[in-house]
Amino acid sequence: MKVVIAGGGFGGLRLARKLNNKKGIDVILIDQYNYHQFQPLFYQVATAGLDASNISFPLRKVFQKSRNIRIRMAIIQRIDTTEKMIHTDIGEISYDYLVLATGAGTNFFGNVELEANAFSMKSTVEALQIRHRMMENLELAVTTTDPQTLNRLMNIVVVGGGPTGVEVSGALAEMKHYVLPKDYPELDFRKMNIFLVEGSSKVLGAMSDKSSDQALKYLHQLGVTLLTNSQVEGYDGNELRLQDGKTIAASTVIWAAGIKGNIPGGFESVTVQRGNRLKVNEFNQVNNMQNIFAIGDVAAMISADYPNGHPQVAPVAMQQADTLSLNLLKIKENSFATLEAFNYKDKGAMATVGRNLAVVDIPKPKWHFGGFFAWLIWMALHLMLILGVKNRLFVFLNWVYNYLTYDQSLRLIFREFNRDNSTRNI
Repeated sequence: MKVVIAGGGFGGLRLARKLNNKKGIDVILIDQYNYHQFQPLFYQVATAGLDASNISFPLRKVFQKSRNIRIRMAIIQRIDTTEKMIHTDIGEISYDYLVLATGAGTNFFGNVELEANAFSMKSTVEALQIRHRMMENLELAVTTTDPQTLNRLMNIVVVGGGPTGVEVSGALAEMKHYVLPKDYPELDFRKMNIFLVEGSSKVLGAMSDKSSDQALKYLHQLGVTLLTNSQVEGYDGNELRLQDGKTIAASTVIWAAGIKGNIPGGFESVTVQRGNRLKVNEFNQVNNMQNIFAIGDVAAMISADYPNGHPQVAPVAMQQADTLSLNLLKIKENSFATLEAFNYKDKGAMATVGRNLAVVDIPKPKWHFGGFFAWLIWMALHLMLILGVKNRLFVFLNWVYNYLTYDQSLRLIFREFNRDNSTRNI
């Protein structure tokens, strides 16, 4: 049985590992990158806390000893569901069963201007681009003499008060206080503002009110300027416009306000759900497509408990991969009557705002806690989930070093000098 897994994120990688060396199943894992990316720590790459290699792990290394799993680095262009054929930029790949684990991308809600000028943070490359822009702006700020230009270069706006927005805002505020003044003594960082813009009335809307209130207190403590009930109208690269008429001068805007499922071409006839997600049944089977499954952020399993589908978080994708791996083995044995329905076990949610500052919600028993202990729990869990012993060690050592010194050492700007002495950013 030939199974093709599209996507090497949390769900796709977990499914491939569960099917590793299973007799009677050949697996092809397709991803546009040749490495797995640990998305929860993208914000630390963007704020120079971690190196990109610390949170990336080569997919081929994961399966060096595998007898049935092969990796293909390719971009999926279209899927022919009738012929069971995947069209990619490296050729065609056939399948008996296809599992879509393509994850989610940034949702700009149709705002073309925002998409062209704001930064998203859904890949390691995008996180590095944010870091690079921030460092370049500070280099320009050192030599500028115009007060308005200086203000624009130093300001940073984060849009979206979910976990990503809260975490990157807190990390930027800590850089402003502890790191950047030592690097740029010429600049007055009292003039630097970190704005967090949120469309609703509170941050961390998916978590408990206690977590939201505590996170709000932590953000104020770090000096983040929070603008709630504020909708973004547009951003031209220099000025962010809000629907209430207010404007914020900023050369860097990070968009963390929404995501949408990455659905490959070929599913135009399928009715998609809210958030550009494919509707699946209780076995993660795409509606009216017997040989195609979807897991993780791209799948919407509608139920009484989850009328809009499950949360688009890593634990859902990983649990769905576990269930689907068992069902694929049953399908191989023609045991369709014994397929296991997916049942999500919510183990809680957490977010960190800064050093010693985090919030954790546990559903059963219903429990909330924050502060230093929650921060330790957050760090321990993320260390366990990172692939590779060496990566875990490097991340841990970086965290210890940063904690003791209030510093990071990854503020690098890479440029290529051409023969005419012009430069090109890498």
